[in-house]
Amino acid sequence: MKRKITRTIHVRGVAVGGGNPIPVQSMTNTRTEDVSATLEQIRRLGSAGCQIIRLAVPNQLAARALPEIRRGTDLPLVADIHFDYTLALAALEAGFDKIRINPGNIGSPERVRLVADACRDRGVPIRIGVNSGSVEKDLLEKYGRTPQALCESALGHVKLLEDCGFEDICISVKASDPAMTVETNRLLSSLCDYPLHLGVTEAGTKELGILKSAAGIGSLLLDGIGDTIRVSLTDAPEEEVRAGIDLLRALGLRRGVQFISCPTCGRTEYDLIGTAKEVESRLRDRPWDITVAVMGCVVNGPGEASHADYGIAGGKSEGLLFRHGQPLYRVPSEKLADALVELIESENDS
Repeated sequence: MKRKITRTIHVRGVAVGGGNPIPVQSMTNTRTEDVSATLEQIRRLGSAGCQIIRLAVPNQLAARALPEIRRGTDLPLVADIHFDYTLALAALEAGFDKIRINPGNIGSPERVRLVADACRDRGVPIRIGVNSGSVEKDLLEKYGRTPQALCESALGHVKLLEDCGFEDICISVKASDPAMTVETNRLLSSLCDYPLHLGVTEAGTKELGILKSAAGIGSLLLDGIGDTIRVSLTDAPEEEVRAGIDLLRALGLRRGVQFISCPTCGRTEYDLIGTAKEVESRLRDRPWDITVAVMGCVVNGPGEASHADYGIAGGKSEGLLFRHGQPLYRVPSEKLADALVELIESENDS
């Protein structure tokens, strides 16, 4: 797919925008002042593959914990600030790598300039975020709860920073409705070239939240719009990261194993569901750019999955291993998963 080339910002060495690979983000849900719990969650997020991690900084108690948290990890950290500009300055003093704040909500132009100047001096970008529940009253009266209202709100905050000579900016405009999210980001992408952070806000619990996020984020990425993503879930933050990585892989925007498997039907004579889950579990975190197929029957399997690099097609007592649609050999059905994984590992491990 052809991606829109936006400006580039850097978050502690992670490039966002400019056609660079799309980083996956998440947010801690610990009390930020609980340093040990927050650092442990940051460690787990890093292990899951999270590339940029945001922390809520709601008060001075949380702000006082930021220097110790910064010393405890090398991962890129974002301070999420609302209303109080002194919290943004404290996060910058602590060495945080990005500030999420809406300049229009922190008071006077002098306060906006203080934050902009401090970020410029440290090479720290600012993320502006607007969702459908935070649009200013006058814009709601003018447009209603529409993409135009969200975009004008976001660009109004942007102008406050631009008036300070600050343009190291990322923008996010989100709604809980995937269709509204898509329409709004398409409009915003046409109005500016700042990098866009994508997400469906308040998407819900894991299963429905992943579906809504895939619909909203995936549609935009297929349009070539979007430079970084967060899959927002009412679940453990690590689940957000896994879902985000899986979404990028499914769209061909992240290296990794692609899985295909057919639905079960009356011709299936072996444990297709269990075999497919086992193969996916054993290979999902491997870095190889290959496609692996788990098919239901020998009659159609190799042909329907002839584009796969490796595959199996099962039968009642034995199944067939194949490579690029060409049969290799047969093995007992209960050993198909082991045989497939062993074949792939033997030809791709180095």
